[in-house]
Amino acid sequence: MSVRPLLGSVDFSSRYEATSSRGSEDGPTLPLDDIDRPIVEKRLLRKLDLRMAFLVLVYIMNIMDRYNVATARLHGFEEDLGMTGNQINTLVSILFVGYLLTQTPSNMILHHMKRPSLYLSSCMAIWGVLTVLTGAVQTYHAALILRFSIGFVEATFFPGAVFLLSRWYKKNELGLRTALLYCGNSVSNAFGALIASGILGSLDGTLGFTAWRWLFFVEGALTIVVAVSAIWILPDFPSTPNVWLSHDEQILAKRRMEEEVAVIERESKPEENFSGLAQALIDWRVWWLGVTLHLMTCSLSFVIFFPTLSATMGYNATTSLLLCAPPWIFGTATSFVVARHSDVTGDRFWHIVGPLLVGIAGFMIAISTMNTAVRYLSLFLMAQSPVAYVVSLTWVMNTFSQSQSKRAAAIALINSIASAGSISSSYFWPSSWGPSYVNSYLICILASVLSIAMCWVFREHLSRCNEAAEAEEKVLGLPEGFRYLL
Repeated sequence: MSVRPLLGSVDFSSRYEATSSRGSEDGPTLPLDDIDRPIVEKRLLRKLDLRMAFLVLVYIMNIMDRYNVATARLHGFEEDLGMTGNQINTLVSILFVGYLLTQTPSNMILHHMKRPSLYLSSCMAIWGVLTVLTGAVQTYHAALILRFSIGFVEATFFPGAVFLLSRWYKKNELGLRTALLYCGNSVSNAFGALIASGILGSLDGTLGFTAWRWLFFVEGALTIVVAVSAIWILPDFPSTPNVWLSHDEQILAKRRMEEEVAVIERESKPEENFSGLAQALIDWRVWWLGVTLHLMTCSLSFVIFFPTLSATMGYNATTSLLLCAPPWIFGTATSFVVARHSDVTGDRFWHIVGPLLVGIAGFMIAISTMNTAVRYLSLFLMAQSPVAYVVSLTWVMNTFSQSQSKRAAAIALINSIASAGSISSSYFWPSSWGPSYVNSYLICILASVLSIAMCWVFREHLSRCNEAAEAEEKVLGLPEGFRYLL
């Protein structure tokens, strides 16, 4: 009886090329015996982790600049710009239109760059300037144009940062590092609210500017400062000489990635420059995971309007912002535990489903009562669900680990499709549905359930692929090769 993978087949013949190949397009590497690998690897990871930690700060600024409109909404932003109806929702969603357009071409450009640190920091400086300019707008349409432009430039960072991680870390190291990066989201939601409350409470009227304008001025200026620092702190690719690495560390960094891929690409060949994009476009798994993460993004749409949900408990604007912090601090702490456990066990599916189910419990509690204490508890449960997105992204990188260019394209395409969920979900929380937002929570529950179902189908497919690979190895007498993480 033959073993066939579910929903299609896969060619495993090239799976063994990486294990037999010891060359690299980046130049010769030393045999592993020529260096004390455990010591050098520990030193390499320590240096790398310190530099990659700066990505978290960059991501914090990215999220603060992306969602500060929701905070400004609590201090007269809509009224000062004369917004009516769903215009505030359009202002939120338009950022993700620009975000959607840029991700894939940006990652393909990044894949062929020698200095990703310079590229990412330059884009960051540009969106910082645009954020400052948002504080000076006088009309809704001017704000709309700037928000679209911010999304257009911001889109370079997150998929680019995820790809940068995948070029340095092995698959059993990626989950925790991706969680560390994504914790910038939760930290921004927590401490961004605290920073915003300080700005909004102390600078209102200073130099004749209202509080919400100072919010954009200060956060945009902070982004520019961080961007300038990032030029010298962020790492480049292992193939690029890095002055902060010793010779042995540089060699080991390249060798580690050779050991991870199933096929060593010859990226120097011009005809293959966009082969990864073509491969990603025709791979049904890219689109399947894109739709899965799209639904997951819809279920996480409450993140954008978290200050609004906190305000439904009846406190003033400053107190509502302060109450946003504890749920996200708790969510950040648990996300590390979940991501680390996912790496240790090699499981992805159940570490995605678990947080989503906790989030669904939070939605159901929020629907059932308007009691202040119970609704606040529901916010703590909701804040557990974003780690599912982190583990999902790690699953993407593990699944498309055989080719660097295809991985770059797949990450960007999947994240683009996922980001499209933020466009439609911006309209899931109209003021007319408040303060209970029952309809909004029901939509989030439905999106979560559909996302879980699609993850299960994908897991079954990968399981069949692993079974087919094992059967082939037994028949041909081959050593154990690449296996998908489930």
